[in-house]
Order: sequence, then C-alpha cells, then structure tokens
Amino acid sequence: MNDRDRYLFDLQGFLAIEAALSPAQVMALNTILDQVIEQQSSSFHLSEQSCLRFDHLLSWGQPYLDLIDLPTVIPYLATLLGSRFRLDHTYVHLIRHGLGPIGAELHGGGTPFDPCQYYLFRDGQLRNGLVAVAYYLTDVLPGEGGFGCIPGSHKSNLPLPDCWRDLTTPAACVQEIAAPAGTALIFTEALTHGTLLWQGDRDRRTLFYKYSPHPSAWHRHYYHPDDYPVTEAQQQILKSPGVSPP
Repeated sequence: MNDRDRYLFDLQGFLAIEAALSPAQVMALNTILDQVIEQQSSSFHLSEQSCLRFDHLLSWGQPYLDLIDLPTVIPYLATLLGSRFRLDHTYVHLIRHGLGPIGAELHGGGTPFDPCQYYLFRDGQLRNGLVAVAYYLTDVLPGEGGFGCIPGSHKSNLPLPDCWRDLTTPAACVQEIAAPAGTALIFTEALTHGTLLWQGDRDRRTLFYKYSPHPSAWHRHYYHPDDYPVTEAQQQILKSPGVSPP
C-alpha cells in the first residue's frame, strides 16, 4: 500500500481496487458458480429464490484456490493485518432482486469494541481484526444498490443510531460503492456496512474472502491445509489461529 492508500483506508475504512481480477478470472469464477447453481437447483429449487448464499468455496477448484493469496490483493492484507495472517472463512452472495441473504441492515462500527472486528492505529501502523475482501463478479452501477457503508465509522466513538440501521430507506450518510466486475473491495469489518436493496437488471454476484490476524479467529471452524491442493505459501494462510513460539 502506498501513502495514498493508507490515508484513504484510515479515513474511510475501505479501498476499492479495480481490475484486481482479470476478465478471464471473472469468467472462470462465474462459470464454476453457474455449475454449482445448476447442480443444486433441482434439489433446492434455487431458480425460485431471489438470493443465494454458498459457503466453503475452496473446494470449488483452482480459480477459487488462487484467491487465497491473489497477488493484486496480498500486499494490502500484509499492511492491514501484519506479515502473518490467516484466511478465516469464505462465501458467495448472489442477489437477483431486492434483499440479499443477510437482509438490509447496517452492522459493525468502531463502538462498541469487538475484539474480533476492530480498527486501531498504533506505532504508525494500521491494525485490524477481521478484514474482508469482496470480489465483484458482476458490474455494479451507481444507483443499483449492493454494498453500502458509512465511511469513517470504523473509528466512531459512539454506537450507530438505531434509526439508521434499515437500509431499505438508507440515511444520507450511507455511501453506495459502485464498481465494475473484477474489483476487490477491501474493508475492515469494524466499518458500519450492509447490503442495499439490489435494483440492477442482472444478478449481483460477490465473493467474500475474510482474513484475520494469525492469533485470532472470527469463524469457529478452521481450515486444514492438507485438505486442499495448495502451495506452501497458501498453507501458511490456511493454518489454524495461534501464536507460534519463536
């Protein structure tokens, strides 16, 4: 991260990195997602649902494994989480119209303090708990909805007013983050954020890869590196939490 990126992340609580994924990567990820939906549609009537969520993406093949340590994103994570960090969990959201899988409610924020999801600035370093990388697999145009947040709320000293939680009627302080497919939106989970109603004329598809400092965990289930055909560097990122002795 350069000084501009560090300033913006400290100011906003997020960064949007366009072209983090190549068009070929976007196509490969979407193709696999299409296959998963087709395979499960007959059993779970997925074609009738306005939104879908799938977890545990690392078993979906090489394009999803490659995102563990994507070269265009890893330098940002190293700055935000330190030299040792771990992949905490993954999932994908698909919204056809209206509400997403988690509804339309703002959550997160600097207050009250959450030991798993926090933002601090200490000793000249940006320090975070859980950090999300949201990969846009489809274009999100201004006014269509999708990811929304209150910039700067990761440093708020006061809790979010309850009257602003409902994103079906978003408050003026909520900012929509429109971006083209291939964008990686990196944000601290301490940021107050949520999903605005989707009003686009296509599916909104978003992959979430969430990372923690190596000693901590948000998700209660851990990865086992030997379960996946990954590189040595990726094995380190998949290790269970804990501080190794020197």
